[in-house]
Amino acid sequence: MPNTNMNFIIKEDIIMSNEMQLKYGCNPNQKPSRVYMADGSELPIEVLCGKPGYINLLDALNGWQLVKELKIATGMCAATSFKHVSPAGAAIGRPLSDDLKKIYWVDDLGELSPLASAYARARGADRMSSYGDFIALSDKVDVCTAKMIQREVSDGVIAPDYDDEALEILKSKRKGTYNIIKIDENYKPDPIEHKQVFGITFEQGRNEIKFGEDTFANMVTENKNLPDEAKRDLILALITLKYTQSNSVCYARDGQAIGIGAGQQSRIHCTRLAGNKANNWWLRQNPKVLNLQFVDDIRRPDRDNAIDVYISDEYEDVLAEGTWQTIFKVKPEVFTKEEQKEWLTKLDKVSLGSDAFFPFGDNIERAHKTGVEYIVEPGGSIRDDHVIATCNKYGIAMAFNGMRLFHH
Repeated sequence: MPNTNMNFIIKEDIIMSNEMQLKYGCNPNQKPSRVYMADGSELPIEVLCGKPGYINLLDALNGWQLVKELKIATGMCAATSFKHVSPAGAAIGRPLSDDLKKIYWVDDLGELSPLASAYARARGADRMSSYGDFIALSDKVDVCTAKMIQREVSDGVIAPDYDDEALEILKSKRKGTYNIIKIDENYKPDPIEHKQVFGITFEQGRNEIKFGEDTFANMVTENKNLPDEAKRDLILALITLKYTQSNSVCYARDGQAIGIGAGQQSRIHCTRLAGNKANNWWLRQNPKVLNLQFVDDIRRPDRDNAIDVYISDEYEDVLAEGTWQTIFKVKPEVFTKEEQKEWLTKLDKVSLGSDAFFPFGDNIERAHKTGVEYIVEPGGSIRDDHVIATCNKYGIAMAFNGMRLFHH
């Protein structure tokens, strides 16, 4: 093992690590800190570069579970972009359109591998939230994906393996301190998991729920038509929610999450938050945004922030005299609310998953504004009839899967 902050045990003449000392816990004052295998067995991870921290490892291990399950469910390689123990994006390796390549800032990389396409989607859907992410990839990292990661602001990556050249590219990132973790893809955790809070130990069975065709057996709306693409996107949304801090909802389209609302006490706030993110993803594909002319030396994060502000109510902040000249070569026209509203009417075929039941029809009203045509949620609200009636009002197809997916 190349990392020195590990304790080792000798087992049948093989050196194995069962503990990793960390600099600190969630915060610098929380010391000592470590991760270890309680049964003395070998850790399923190997640090190839860097010194990952407590939150890095939480992101890495949650992200790895997400992409592993997503690959099993879809048969395609998968990627996720994690921040503070929730995904900012998740996707499978579908090819990108020219417009998506442009809004994800990968149009200069030539032909992309499926894994690179998956990460471009996972990172690109919500680039503001993905800034400084921890990446999880389902497959061996290739050179194309490594080059994409190399130029983004990121804390680290976890994957089952790395091409030699890809590993060297990643090791050069952040002056040789970029966190690179290799995980044993065959590792299976104990079916019972434990957690301590205030000195009290909690025990529960792992959430091993799987999703497939039977997930959609209970169609409760008048419209019972779920195309295969919608089923794929709904399964992607559910797997994403399984590893998102609750309450949470996820909008998905074309093999990727396009808006994730995480950690809100109110479900309608989740639906609005995620819906607004999905709207921004679609607005970024409008010709007015695609054709923005940025100054040559603008940094990637500054460009992302400028676009985010340009399509918001605070657009004057980037169009003010003396400011726009530092961002754009040519002052953009205002992207008016009327133009945005018209563009959003073209967004369709969006799928929506929820980690628990929608208590009222207002969630459906909001989802409809973001082109949602397909929904999966557990059901079980005393107002299920109102939720179903609101879906019927807009011709939305909805399944009750009976599975709550809280994650804390």
